[in-house]
Formats: sequence, structure tokens, C-alpha cells
Amino acid sequence: MSTNKIDIPIMVNGCSGKMGKAVIKAADSAGLQILPVSFGSPDESGNIVQVCGNDIKIHGPPEREDVLASIYDEHPNLIVVDYTVPTAVNAMEIMAEQFPGAFSGYSLQVLESHQAGKLDTSGTAKAVISCFQKLGVSFDTDKIQMIRDPKQQIEVVCVPEEYLSGHAFHMYHLTSPDQTVSFEFQHNVCGRSIYAEGTVDAIIFLAKKIQSRADKRIYNMIDVLREGNMR
Repeated sequence: MSTNKIDIPIMVNGCSGKMGKAVIKAADSAGLQILPVSFGSPDESGNIVQVCGNDIKIHGPPEREDVLASIYDEHPNLIVVDYTVPTAVNAMEIMAEQFPGAFSGYSLQVLESHQAGKLDTSGTAKAVISCFQKLGVSFDTDKIQMIRDPKQQIEVVCVPEEYLSGHAFHMYHLTSPDQTVSFEFQHNVCGRSIYAEGTVDAIIFLAKKIQSRADKRIYNMIDVLREGNMR
């Protein structure tokens, strides 16, 4: 990827958070145009956050419509990145679409581990479970085992100590009705850089779709993967 600036203006919401900052750093490295505005919580309104030499002003909910309209007038090809709420899309969707009911009758155990500061259940785990449900598995998300204790994360989940403050480990264990067959699926991520780099790939993908005036209006990361242009 060239270090020259690319004419793709982006606004990163939640820029005061670790994920938002990681995305801005990855976008800056890719040469994207980072706009000096962001949306955040009411408590953050008016704050200035500095990331990669960019001073970014945070606007609260009451200002959003006016600010967005003003930005869009100046940058009609604007792309907004929002990490203020959990969201996830997983390639397991392909299996669910092509082989519905493949695991009918199987039992499922799910364990997920994230940094201690993450209080809610993993959105990624919920998305993957949804795929397993389409594959025929009966599972209630309340049964997800959440690990937030650093000692357990090191000893039970084997999270490297240097990534206790930022990781996403997910483990799924499927067992056949007669318990003669089992499958294990894992997707473990240390740090946040892979999410940030994937976000930049998605931004460039969307910019190309906008430029080509594509008819499709909603995309997910499966579409980005299928395009085959991830860095």
C-alpha cells in the first residue's frame, strides 16, 4: 500500500477508545484521509482526541445530524467507521448457508475470553452461535462461558500475558448425539491490529463500490474476502 494520501475521507466514531485509535492508526498508515470529527457519548462532547498527529473533535448525540450533513456536503464520498457498538460477521456464515442442518442434534459448548474491561458477552461468539443454530444446533447464548479473570486467561485459555489487556479468544466444542464424534473450532486474536487492518480493507472496498456506482447497498466482510483484495 502506498504511503501517499488516498482520496478516501473517513470519519471514525468512538475515536477515544482503543479500537477507534487502532483503526485511525491503520488508516493513517494506509494513507487514507482522516477527518477531524468523530461521534461519541454525551460526556465526551467537545473533547479533542489526538491520534497520529490528528486533532479530532468529538460531537455528542444532539449535534450528529447537523455535523454529518455539513461533512457530507464537503465530502460526498465520505465513509463512516463506527465501533461504538459490538458487531460481528464471520466466515462461518458460508457453511451455514451451504450446509443447513449439518450439525442437527449436536450439543455445543462455548468459551470466550476477552480483556477484563469487556463486561458484555462477545458479539463475535453470538454471531458464530447464530451460524451453528442454522446448522441445526440448539444452544442458548446464556450458556456461553465468559472468562475475564487474568489468572484463568493465562492458565486455562493460554492467553499470552502481554495480550491480557487486548485479546479475543473463542472456542466452540460440538459433540454428536451418541458422543462418538466431536468437532472443535477456535479463532483467537491477540491485540487489535488485525481488526484495524481489516477495517481499512473494508473502507477501500466500499470506496471502490461507491466509485463504480454498484447497485448493491449493504455489504459485509464476506464480500470483502470474496473480492480478494485484502492486504
